[in-house]
Amino acid sequence: MSIDWHALGTVLAVTLVATVGLVGVFTLGVVGLSRQSAAWSRTGACLCFAACAAAVAYGIDLIVG
Repeated sequence: MSIDWHALGTVLAVTLVATVGLVGVFTLGVVGLSRQSAAWSRTGACLCFAACAAAVAYGIDLIVG
């Protein structure tokens, strides 16, 4: 049995980038909701949460399909 190190490294890199990116977008959404002064911040927060929901739905679709 041999390990394909290139494939393992690729999976690790993609997982790391996707996780950090998704957490960053979610954090921007939380920061947008915490600012009560501007309506655009609430709209941006909703877009960030929608992007997170879309990423999670895509991940579930990859697992199921």
